[in-house]
Amino acid sequence: MARYMDAGTLSTMRRPHTRWAASRVSSPRLRSLLVLSLDAVMTTGALCAAMRLSYGGLPPERWRLALLHVLPLLLVLRLGSLAAFGLHRWSYRRSGLSEAGRLVAANLVASLAFEALRSVFGFDGLFRAVVAIEFLFTTALMGAHRFTPRLLHQWHLERRRSRACDAQRALIVGAGSAGDLLQRDLLRTPQSPWHVVGFVDDDRAKHGTHLNGKPVLGPIGALAELVRKHRVAQVLIAIPRLSPERIGHILELCRDQGVRIKFIPASFIYLDKRITSAMLHDLSPEHLLPRKAITFDREETRRLVTGRRILVTGGAGSIGSEIARQVAELEPASLVLVDINENELYLLVRQLQERHPKLDVSALVGDIRDLDRMMRVGREHEPQYVFHAAAHKHVPLMEDAPEEAIKNNVFGTLNVALMAEACGVERFVLISTDKAVHPTSVMGASKRLAEMVIRDVASRSRTAFTAVRFGNVLGSAGSVVPIFKQQIQRGGPVTVTHPDCTRYFMTIPEAVGLVMLSGLGGYGELCILDMGDPVRISELAENTITLAGLVPGRDIPIVYTGLRPGEKLEETLLSEEEERTQQVRNHIKVARSPAPPSDFQTRLKQLERAARNGNVAAVIRVMRSLIPTYTPARPLEDSDAQPLDAR
Repeated sequence: MARYMDAGTLSTMRRPHTRWAASRVSSPRLRSLLVLSLDAVMTTGALCAAMRLSYGGLPPERWRLALLHVLPLLLVLRLGSLAAFGLHRWSYRRSGLSEAGRLVAANLVASLAFEALRSVFGFDGLFRAVVAIEFLFTTALMGAHRFTPRLLHQWHLERRRSRACDAQRALIVGAGSAGDLLQRDLLRTPQSPWHVVGFVDDDRAKHGTHLNGKPVLGPIGALAELVRKHRVAQVLIAIPRLSPERIGHILELCRDQGVRIKFIPASFIYLDKRITSAMLHDLSPEHLLPRKAITFDREETRRLVTGRRILVTGGAGSIGSEIARQVAELEPASLVLVDINENELYLLVRQLQERHPKLDVSALVGDIRDLDRMMRVGREHEPQYVFHAAAHKHVPLMEDAPEEAIKNNVFGTLNVALMAEACGVERFVLISTDKAVHPTSVMGASKRLAEMVIRDVASRSRTAFTAVRFGNVLGSAGSVVPIFKQQIQRGGPVTVTHPDCTRYFMTIPEAVGLVMLSGLGGYGELCILDMGDPVRISELAENTITLAGLVPGRDIPIVYTGLRPGEKLEETLLSEEEERTQQVRNHIKVARSPAPPSDFQTRLKQLERAARNGNVAAVIRVMRSLIPTYTPARPLEDSDAQPLDAR
């Protein structure tokens, strides 16, 4: 018993009775001997009580003599059966239903054997009622001896936890096997910060029942009322593979309650009996995306990447760094990361080297606007695949500096594409954006031009060029969720541009996994990732506040600031010209976009000259001529325009 309960736990419980004697014996043999001795005493007492009850008062003298003959046989059978079932080695803390079943079975076997041997040993005069009553009394006494310490221990923990000033009252959503295992772990964990008050479950047959001593209080729909009634501070979701819609419904019910929410990820459910409170994760906005999580065939991606030389521009950014991490796990021949942000690049490479000591990884500080630098990188490392993720992506900042967006997003892309063509790269993958469709921002227009640039280079190159277009990614640098969290930590307000603003969202690992499959799979020149339904930004803000355990509008106000220059209420992933779209595979579509105009090279030179000279009006005018659907956020006056050939 000493190995099952530490000294600190034992000291917190009162234990003057003999039921704790075995726990203080250090020798396993002596501990087992003591347990069997107690069993012998209880068997003797149970037999005496059974005979007295059967014969009324003290039995006659002949029954007392019979007892002396009966008892040795019964003790031998009873203790032998207990030892055969391993019940002399007993854990007072870990015993459960299976151990109770073994105890009943062991006593039943002993009683049946005793009944069969009565006539052999001349005990025919002993009533069968005595044997039956003795079995019931002995089983009850042994069960009380073995299970009372555990019940007292759990009662003590529950009492101490409920009285603790920092204990959080919790409700478990789901009264199934996962909820049962979670509650069991919480019951036997003294350090658990949660005092479970009950369960909620939509199975009406479970309502009013108890699970590990805790009631099933009602359906999930009554969650808000139950949270208020029982002063709950934490909701623990223990339902396997709960859909985003159901999670969103639970969040909606808790929105005005100021509770925190945790859940057990589906990956842990398969561990079955090993579910513990340590597996509980904080619910995050990623789990509320209106679609099922995207899964990948890892072996398919491995076949595309293993043994290949990979180069990633923008390697220190959110998308580029995730590409690097996923590629590194697939055993490429080499991995080259190019970025102008030397600090983040250095930290990323150190991380990759620690995780993959055998990986041939290189960190190169370089500017994609420098064609000579890109050519040297290509000739030195001879990449087979290029992922071009480097770009200026901040919409409002690019509205204030259109020429910088053009230099980086358009001509930086051109430089990397020319390097890929000159060095015989097999596949070139451009990371694009949904803002390139019907652009209203300089950033979106510059990315649309980048798509046109690689389409133009592809028309005369052996390299397979692919642009992969998708929307926002949760968790990237500058995305709304980290900003919302920072605003919540400061006490608010949370700022949203417009109550009706919507965006497509995907997690970074999902987006990168699909980028690798679509870009390297040879599906076409323009791939669009299916991102499900768009998400309302105001609802995302409310959910982020709710997940922080606060009430939107009461604890944290939401302020609408208006659309910023270049922003749209909603984004689209396809233009009218790209209607000829086919579903290639799950979550990947291929679109056929119109070819660049015949004078594309001429206009591109005009655009380069305007950007180099800082002629913002000329930059806007050339972009509008190349992208008829481009609607500038701030139309320029004619007086601001300079000649396109200005030097």
